[in-house]
Amino acid sequence: MKVNVVQKQANGKKCIVCGLKNEFGLKSEFYELENGELLSLCKTGELHQSYPGRVHGGVSSAILDEVIARAIAIKEPGIWGVTVELNIKYKKPVPLEQEIKAIGRITRNTRKIFEGSGEIILENGDIAVTATGKYIKMPIEKISGESLDDDEWTLNITDNDLKEIDIPQNI
Repeated sequence: MKVNVVQKQANGKKCIVCGLKNEFGLKSEFYELENGELLSLCKTGELHQSYPGRVHGGVSSAILDEVIARAIAIKEPGIWGVTVELNIKYKKPVPLEQEIKAIGRITRNTRKIFEGSGEIILENGDIAVTATGKYIKMPIEKISGESLDDDEWTLNITDNDLKEIDIPQNI
């Protein structure tokens, strides 16, 4: 099923998941979709390995945590999710050196807390890892004690930015 991209979210500088200047990071890109979900795209490498040829489960967990936590900003810009609880189910190995596609969504939203779910989808469309989580809503100033300025937070726009994405209907 093809889904249109509404807009791209900004990247951090040092974050292990989205940081553009973190040599060990995934440099994930995040896209808000017309169906209210958030898409994450990244490519893993040998720095993210556990068993030979496989992404470490903690890396898969971090990807899903980030994509679910960021999904709240679609409806509540400026709000971030601080993880309270994250439950992961590993169904298939996630291979190295491939594009990793993760989808996150909000499943319950109250004034202070939200819950969400997400999946890592392999290149062949199989779901490799699933997650559910609970998060506290906070503005970045309350989380880190400072705001995200242009030095730390930037919109990474490229000429070939995504306009639509194919998402399996089995999620």
